[in-house]
Amino acid sequence: MTKRKKIQNESLAEIIIDPDVLAKELSVELEIDPLEQIDKDSFSKGTLNKNFECDEALKLLKGDKEQRIQGLKIFCEYRDKRSLPLLLPLLDQPCPVERMSAVYALGRNPFPSAVKKLVSLLETDDNAYVRRATAWSLANYDNQIVLKPLINSLKNDVAAVRLWSSSSLSEIGSISSSNARLAAEQLLVSLKIDNEAVVRSNCIWSLCRLFEKLDNIYQERFVDECTKIALFDKEPSVMEEAKTALDSMGMKGFYK
Repeated sequence: MTKRKKIQNESLAEIIIDPDVLAKELSVELEIDPLEQIDKDSFSKGTLNKNFECDEALKLLKGDKEQRIQGLKIFCEYRDKRSLPLLLPLLDQPCPVERMSAVYALGRNPFPSAVKKLVSLLETDDNAYVRRATAWSLANYDNQIVLKPLINSLKNDVAAVRLWSSSSLSEIGSISSSNARLAAEQLLVSLKIDNEAVVRSNCIWSLCRLFEKLDNIYQERFVDECTKIALFDKEPSVMEEAKTALDSMGMKGFYK
């Protein structure tokens, strides 16, 4: 299982939230990934039922900072519409740990009224972990206004934010053919020029998911690029992703 796919299967509620780690920009700490740092005791025992845990979490969200963070971890696992009025104000907290946690909780509990604030965080927050969390969460918002900010983040942000922006573009691009075309345009560019192999691999993965919504011109561009990568790319992981993509599109062995 690739690192990306493993991350996608992890439970957000099991994140270990480390303020010291979060203080560092992802551009220099790409390998430190909160989504992979698992707190084995958070939800593994299952001794409390969902309703009770959500009731307790709502109380915690009204407490001090440490209590609020514990409550947020619960709403990274469970969905409860009662959480919205308590989650939204936490997006403005000065502590990046709290903002990041609130963003993840709003990804698990998507509320239409939160989308503008989340987009604002993606565009302007000075902490890369918060922006990264926002890039992940916006995949759960089928609102047209998130498409352009995700494209801009894939163009311009640090590597780990670009990684999750490319993943979210596969979700937002799936909403319509026009979205798919706009997402694919930037994914194809990033596939060629991004200097991080993991981002380029993720662009291939996202383009595969959008393939059926693309017109013939974009499909041909993607197949051509995958064939070049499968034959000549210097990064083995990107080569393998391209081969997997070609195989999934019924072109097994096309690159040989």
